[in-house]
Amino acid sequence: MPATDDVKGLGNEAKQQVGYEVCCSGCRPGGRGGLVPALAWAQAADPKPWQLNMGKGVTQTSRLAWESNLFSLIVVTVIGVIVFGAMAYAMFKFRKSKGAVPATFSHNTKAEVIWTVIPVIILVVMAWPATANLIKMYDTRDAEMTVKVTGYQWMWKYEYLGENVAFTSRLDRGSDRMRQSGKVPTRESHPHYLLDVDNRLVLPVDTKVRFVITSDDVIHAWWVPALGWKQDAIPGFINEAWTNIDTPGVYRGQRAELCGKDHGFMPIVVEAVSKEDFKQWLAQRKPAPAAEPAPAAAPAATPTPEPAAPAPAPAAADAAAPPAQDGNA
Repeated sequence: MPATDDVKGLGNEAKQQVGYEVCCSGCRPGGRGGLVPALAWAQAADPKPWQLNMGKGVTQTSRLAWESNLFSLIVVTVIGVIVFGAMAYAMFKFRKSKGAVPATFSHNTKAEVIWTVIPVIILVVMAWPATANLIKMYDTRDAEMTVKVTGYQWMWKYEYLGENVAFTSRLDRGSDRMRQSGKVPTRESHPHYLLDVDNRLVLPVDTKVRFVITSDDVIHAWWVPALGWKQDAIPGFINEAWTNIDTPGVYRGQRAELCGKDHGFMPIVVEAVSKEDFKQWLAQRKPAPAAEPAPAAAPAATPTPEPAAPAPAPAAADAAAPPAQDGNA
């Protein structure tokens, strides 16, 4: 059982709905691996039941989103304190019980200019870095590999373009049997209930990976919170995204677009491994090369017929024989 799962009961599942588990860089694709080297990082990064803010994630794009969110939160908090503080002060200072007399003016041009210009400046200051971050998040140039993601009812298909590797990823059988049984799962019996798959998407760390995302039937949405973005999968249309995971581990997500009766049973599991482990995994997933046909046997040599021997000449004795004599001679 993963060492990072420190929340008891089904609260752990709620935690993983928007989170991920982490394993060490030595774990092999598809396996659990040891978690001790990454435990300190995992404890700081895993979502907690009391956590209110979004996580930093494990990619540049996720950190950009986290920084933008934090900056906006600070700005609006300061604005809220000032506005509500001014309102509270005015209501207390100029209350009717103290004999306050309301002003009779209808407007104040200077005040109106100030409360118009200042919000505009604040919006520009907030929008400028956010727009720059969005541009970075959509820049898929210089990608080192491309993965095509296709949504189906109700599974995902992954294709490593140019590598001749493709497979589907469905809800794991344990979760599928449990959901159909009507029983209530426990942390011990199903630590990743509805959040595990039969085939994980394996990616190398420290590698810019481009995603091309589409759908074969209805609109889906591919979402792994730790990667820091969510992208729609639309039939007949291709969306792009990219990621560069810097920490090996297992990161869980879900589809995020209502797609039918089994919408809740399309989990996503991304496993990030070292480049060396990824090369080994990719080599194992590639189909074996077709056996080359054996070379055709050389045709047997046709024997050349020898010329027939000439017929023997008439015997000399026959030529020298005396002519037959007439009996009447």
